[in-house]
Amino acid sequence: MEIFVYKFDVLENLKECGYNTTRLRKEKLLGENAIQSLRRGEMVGIIALEKICKLLDMQPGNIIKYVSDD
Repeated sequence: MEIFVYKFDVLENLKECGYNTTRLRKEKLLGENAIQSLRRGEMVGIIALEKICKLLDMQPGNIIKYVSDD
């Protein structure tokens, strides 16, 4: 099975950059579903990933990696 996984705790990294979950919700930077997915370590959709890239000033490859069970 092949999957994408996060390279680090995205919510923690956002928090270190000044974007706690309250701010993310209040300023509508990320939706509730995306925040809950990040908490569970599940992949967010491409639009949420784009927003995360912008907030953290990173490329997708800096945030996620492809893992194979082979």
